[in-house]
Amino acid sequence: MTREGVIRMAVFRGATASGWVSCWPIRPACLAARATAWLRGRRSASYRASAASTVQLDQAELQTTAQQLPPLRTAEEPVDGMTLLIRQRLTGEGRRRSLARYACAVESVRDPELREILVPRGNAGRDAVRLFLARHGATDVDNRTHTLLTCIDGLVFDRLVCGGEVPREALEGLVAAALR
Repeated sequence: MTREGVIRMAVFRGATASGWVSCWPIRPACLAARATAWLRGRRSASYRASAASTVQLDQAELQTTAQQLPPLRTAEEPVDGMTLLIRQRLTGEGRRRSLARYACAVESVRDPELREILVPRGNAGRDAVRLFLARHGATDVDNRTHTLLTCIDGLVFDRLVCGGEVPREALEGLVAAALR
């Protein structure tokens, strides 16, 4: 087959849903710059749409979960709330959204618009943690809130990759560290 035939075949297969898989290894060598730019644009748009939907659903879930819990008073209460949230993120629909969010997070390294969509937003859960830390005399409450929630996010990622549940002791240790 000639080079032109390979290019036509790759472009044709790229237009079908199942064709990319068989064409993928030859795509960089055979497609014109316009076609690869088009593919990158479609991929970015797909990631942005997925991220926007995921963030919207996550924010709604965080809002609902935080509103269902009483105000956090003791160190055990945020651990209970985090345990509930982590369980939601590791099972069922929450698991699928978590996996999608992490895939988008990796892709956001190359796409500043995608990164902007994924920036943590204020929500009732974040506010509850911030208020809890402030009531217990923590200094630099905003930074400690961010660090604590980032650590929780890391634990969720670890359990998605490695399986299992997050040990309660790990959450207790994180809350204790945030209160120091």
